[in-house]
Amino acid sequence: MEFLTLFLVYLGFVLATVALLCICSGRRESVLARSVTGASQVLSFVVPTQLQRVTRRVLHRLFHTRSCLFVVLHIALQAAVYGEYTWEVFVYCWELQFHLLLLLLPYLLLAGNVGCFVLCSRANPGVITKSNHASLVKIYAYDGVLFQKGIVCPTCNMEKPARSKHCSFCSTCVHRFDHHCVWVNNCIGAFNAKYFFLYLFTLTAMAATIAIITAAFLIQVVLLSNMMRGSYIDDRGQEHAVEILFLIQHLFLTFPRIVFMLGFVVLLTLVLGAYWCFSLYLALTNQTSNEWYKSRRYGCSNHLALQPPDRQVVYKNIYSQGVWMNLKEIFKPPTVLERKKK
Repeated sequence: MEFLTLFLVYLGFVLATVALLCICSGRRESVLARSVTGASQVLSFVVPTQLQRVTRRVLHRLFHTRSCLFVVLHIALQAAVYGEYTWEVFVYCWELQFHLLLLLLPYLLLAGNVGCFVLCSRANPGVITKSNHASLVKIYAYDGVLFQKGIVCPTCNMEKPARSKHCSFCSTCVHRFDHHCVWVNNCIGAFNAKYFFLYLFTLTAMAATIAIITAAFLIQVVLLSNMMRGSYIDDRGQEHAVEILFLIQHLFLTFPRIVFMLGFVVLLTLVLGAYWCFSLYLALTNQTSNEWYKSRRYGCSNHLALQPPDRQVVYKNIYSQGVWMNLKEIFKPPTVLERKKK
């Protein structure tokens, strides 16, 4: 039992370390990243070697191989939220005569989200094979900075087309590679980027809609009870007017699961909303997450001129064709024939 407890504590620390390092990732190591790495090294002297090996295997299984674990976690979280919404929030709101269409909106978004999830996880993201390599290599030009001609993938033993990348999870090269998403257990590439974009949008909309309906229900409860005009007596016997903090505590004691769910979906809305806005920015500028991350090593310029050897290379995004065409490329990936017409 003690070994299991120690293992879970150590695994939790390492997972937190991985998360922080992902946030702080970059070619120039930040102070926080160095601090986390140092703390991990210090902890390695205390934790038994066998425990470290087990932890490394678990982390490798989670973050470096294809696994359905995060898909199961994703489904479990959705089931928990919708279970609470259905059995408590929906019933209470129906009694308070909320509009039926508003109450059914989260379920409509859930249906769309499930469809996008299935398409995103099952669709071919753009796996490069020997049969389609010749056509895919002609679609995008090499920019000479992020993507250079003649680079051969040592695993696939093929020349990498521009904007492609080898995915270590799937052990394949992917056309217009964005990233590997553990939540859908698939790469996000040229041919399923539209599904991921819609999946992320519907997921954000689901969380936001449930948060709005739940908040509206709690506000309605407060207004109907006329609680804001009341007062309460503290532990010292003194009377006080109802404040926001007291109101939140009272609602939490009365509807603990609903308030907890509200906090979770609000946080989820903020995180997913920020990520969707970032994905929208990438779509409008015709960039992938992989390209955006790699381009941070270089400056940004509207002109890509020949630079002296002792100067840093300046990166220019040559794939952007305007907002409308960039967005269209997400939903209709270009083919060789379309490129030849231009």
